[in-house]
Amino acid sequence: NTPFAKNIDGISKVYDRLLHSFSEVVSNNEFPVVVAASHDTAGGTIKAIKNKYPNKEVGVVWIDAHADLHSPFTTPSGNVHGMPLGVALKENNEENAVNKPDAYTLEKWEKLCGPEAAIKAENLVFFGVRDTEIPEDELIIRKGIKNYTVEEVRRRGVKECSMEALDRLKNADIIYISFDVDSMDSAISDGTGTPVINGFSEVEADKVISYLLDDSRVCCFEMVEVNPTLDTKGNVMAESAFNVLERTIRKISKL
Repeated sequence: NTPFAKNIDGISKVYDRLLHSFSEVVSNNEFPVVVAASHDTAGGTIKAIKNKYPNKEVGVVWIDAHADLHSPFTTPSGNVHGMPLGVALKENNEENAVNKPDAYTLEKWEKLCGPEAAIKAENLVFFGVRDTEIPEDELIIRKGIKNYTVEEVRRRGVKECSMEALDRLKNADIIYISFDVDSMDSAISDGTGTPVINGFSEVEADKVISYLLDDSRVCCFEMVEVNPTLDTKGNVMAESAFNVLERTIRKISKL
């Protein structure tokens, strides 16, 4: 019923569950780690963080091949996993609309976004984004969102780029790290929904996350989009992602 926001009713329910689970974990003085299939959950995670810390500015480091800034007005596929940052920013980007979603879809979209944005564009940084559509490109330029490309990270070094990214988020009180495994090169494996060439190696992704975790403001880590059923190389992507996750949790446990 909502071709420009597929399965939005079910995704809304997942958001509600995330809201409850995140609050429960934090109330138990535990560090929340979210492991999810599709990246659409991240919009719910960010909303859950903002709900728990309403008076704090939330910073986001988005490690992904995709910008995920779409809305029902701009999506080329209707997949909500391309919209979580559109949700978090409460950004329709109607200036670059290519669709005309119906009233029902917009009603559900507004409910998903909530009454106000959970983050500001100035508190968002990309790592590895390299597969975008024109509406997203124009929004990135208009909002001045920094993207640390794979080439830049390799040229300048992981540590320098990571430290600069954290400095760019100086106005954020707390920071959420979202890691989509398609930020890694599809040559590693295609065991993810939308693999993209020329991405990070496992070691590079691991180092970016590790340097970011040195910042005491980091309050949540999320990993998404592992899909072994699509992997033509056995279980390579899942194993690589698990290695990153295992090292990340090991570091978190020492914080």
